[in-house]
Amino acid sequence: MNFDISYLIKVFPQILGYLPTTLLLAVVSMIIAMIVGLLLSLIRNSRNLIVVKLVELYISLFRGMPSLVQLFIIYFGLPQLFPSLTGLSATAAAIIGFSLKTSAYMAEIYRSGLASVDHSQTEAGLSVGMRKGQIYRRIVLPQAMLNALPATGNTFISLIKDTSVAFALGVSEIFAEGKMIAAESLRYFETFLVVGLVYWLVIICYARLQSLLEKKLSHGLTR
Repeated sequence: MNFDISYLIKVFPQILGYLPTTLLLAVVSMIIAMIVGLLLSLIRNSRNLIVVKLVELYISLFRGMPSLVQLFIIYFGLPQLFPSLTGLSATAAAIIGFSLKTSAYMAEIYRSGLASVDHSQTEAGLSVGMRKGQIYRRIVLPQAMLNALPATGNTFISLIKDTSVAFALGVSEIFAEGKMIAAESLRYFETFLVVGLVYWLVIICYARLQSLLEKKLSHGLTR
């Protein structure tokens, strides 16, 4: 068995050095996706059928298209239609692509989160003179966000792993660096094992943080 543990240890910090790029892609994309997803879920409750159908089309389109195809359309295709986007960086294109795709999933997660809040609470708020905006801000949204937290965390975990396709645009993140190191050293097993371990450790850390956050937010709350 030709397995070099010393090489694995040697290459680990080199690949770990590209973790900030992976986290940048994931965190920024997730923040944008959460904002856009929440807006889409609220708009979907509109009585305007045309607006609702447009939102549903957006969700269907970005959920149904592979991430790599979306990134290629944004990075290589859009500059053909809009020459002003010719200078768009690979990192920016990746963030836009991941944000759009993830926002479609977040819209569905938030929609189910909003639906999980008993409508009687809205009626109770209206009965005491609260405006609908106040009810959503103070009563509905806090509960909906808490109910949606587990699914939101799972989506973020998927996004962290999904950032590996950004290497196709030339973004130097964890997977891209691992690919270059493996091609140079021909130590594919050890190199990609390190890449997998780095992703695994990041997800373990995040899962632990999410668990602590859920406990803190749900403390004293009867669900």
